[in-house]
Amino acid sequence: MKAFGHRRATRMDEADALVELDIPTPVPGPRDVVVEIRAVSVNPVDTKLRSMDPPDNEPRVLGYDAVGTVVATGGQVRGFRAGDRVFYAGSAQRQGSDARFQAVDERLIALAPKTLSDAEAAALPLTSLTAWELLFDRLGVTLGQMENPDAILIVGGAGGVGSILTQIARRLTGLTVIATASRPETIAWCLEMGAHHIIDHRRPLDQELARIGLPQVRYVAGLTASGEHRDAIVRSLAPQGALALIDDPGEFDIMPFKRKSLSVHWEYMFARPMFETPDMQVQGRILGQVASLVEAGLLKTTLHDMLGPITIANLRRAHELLESGRGIGKAVLCGFE
Repeated sequence: MKAFGHRRATRMDEADALVELDIPTPVPGPRDVVVEIRAVSVNPVDTKLRSMDPPDNEPRVLGYDAVGTVVATGGQVRGFRAGDRVFYAGSAQRQGSDARFQAVDERLIALAPKTLSDAEAAALPLTSLTAWELLFDRLGVTLGQMENPDAILIVGGAGGVGSILTQIARRLTGLTVIATASRPETIAWCLEMGAHHIIDHRRPLDQELARIGLPQVRYVAGLTASGEHRDAIVRSLAPQGALALIDDPGEFDIMPFKRKSLSVHWEYMFARPMFETPDMQVQGRILGQVASLVEAGLLKTTLHDMLGPITIANLRRAHELLESGRGIGKAVLCGFE
């Protein structure tokens, strides 16, 4: 079958940064479904993995967001059947979704929202899981507690995770939501996603919070440049507050967080599938809740850039957009030529 990925660590300025692969159509394991892919979106994990050699020198298919139709199921699968339209992020330990067909563990998938197109739904899985786990599992915010005097600062509000985290925090908690953005178009996007306030991450975050009359917050979501903002984050957090971060700062000394008894949490969406944790099925349940919230009109797609069909050229455009740091929301590809 046709698939897209890489054979070695590459940069986007190299001709073989992404290549077309001809690999066997997957056969489902006992708990797998095989999905015929309709739409995919691109995430920073795609560019990170592309910059590293694949394991065992085997070609790696990239892609960790998908919408498609179940065409086959393993012997132990009970929750899904052929013909189901599903969405998911999958596992970074398996071949990805930039392919005609993909095998994925049934515990990681859910029925796709009926009210969204394939492209609109493909924008959501990985970022929704990341945002949900960050907010409710890592920071310990109570889902549905709408009377809440606390605030959350989302650093990088216009990105894929920031876009859906803003919506979840605004619609499903009583938190005051402050997002960071620096361009007119990203400011407008963050407001559209539901942020109460916008501050400029090109300036010290604590000074920006003071400017809007909220000198300290209970929670910070560090989605980008966490190392650069570390000292300002410490100043911005109220005593006994909490930071959850998802990016990869080269160094991140947490000693400055001690004096205020601040907690620091890492959110990595792939941890559950990577280690096949006993609660691995929670990811499928989260996606099911997200789908229900979309269908109820409480959450909406974060699709911003529709890049055309799933081709080498369009995947290159998506990777380049991500690496430029100027992307807004999610970039999606739909259908095969």
